[in-house]
Amino acid sequence: MNQFPETLKTWRKARRFSQLDLAVEADVSSRHISFLETGRAKPSRDMIARLSDALDLPLASRNQMLNHAGFAVQYHKRDWDDQEMALIRVAVDHMLKQHAPFPAIAVDRMWTIFKMNGPAKRLFGLLDVSEGCSMLDLLTSGTLPSFVENWPDVAHHMAKRLRTESVAQGGVDAFDRTADYLSAVTHYVELPTCPVVPTIYKAGDLRLSLFSTIAQFGTALDLTLDDLKFELFFPADEDTKQVLFDMEGTIPSTEA
Repeated sequence: MNQFPETLKTWRKARRFSQLDLAVEADVSSRHISFLETGRAKPSRDMIARLSDALDLPLASRNQMLNHAGFAVQYHKRDWDDQEMALIRVAVDHMLKQHAPFPAIAVDRMWTIFKMNGPAKRLFGLLDVSEGCSMLDLLTSGTLPSFVENWPDVAHHMAKRLRTESVAQGGVDAFDRTADYLSAVTHYVELPTCPVVPTIYKAGDLRLSLFSTIAQFGTALDLTLDDLKFELFFPADEDTKQVLFDMEGTIPSTEA
């Protein structure tokens, strides 16, 4: 059974493209797009590459398009310990270690924690979260409301982020379910007026206000690397900055 027509149509709709929109992006005729979606025309590998670029598909989904059209997959998943990944391992370890004394984690496509630096292990260790744990499970565990001072703000933001990532990946049930859970338990919140939404962690006398940035490999051709994202946490106030430096036993920079 030729699954390519339905796969193409599903991704086109996920990207909210009309057939004409996709035709323009891929530099083909809308008639040809129609023929591809009805099965009247069969795509070449080159056409699949052009459509995948136009739809901005993740590598795994590009493989799926190729497979559904009867072609061999193009992208492969190397083992993390492979020799070819040696310099990548060095780069990942360097990024995480150099971010200390601030927390940093690496997560895979499904938000499972792949690696953590020392400060992240200390922070998330308070929640019994370590490498290999799922951030989705943490978000729905019911433990965060008592640990995150501004939980309604954070939950609202995380629900939006999950829905955005679900759309980007063509629909991920686990993301959608988690987003629905967070929306149901937080309802509407009036977001703060600060530039970013910090997460304020509080445990006993410890209070850390952190915001984060997301980074990833820009030219990944391996499925493992394409799935990998880094969340780098930064102090949202001077008190948090000082606490993190104290915990690491280092002296904060005086640079602005």
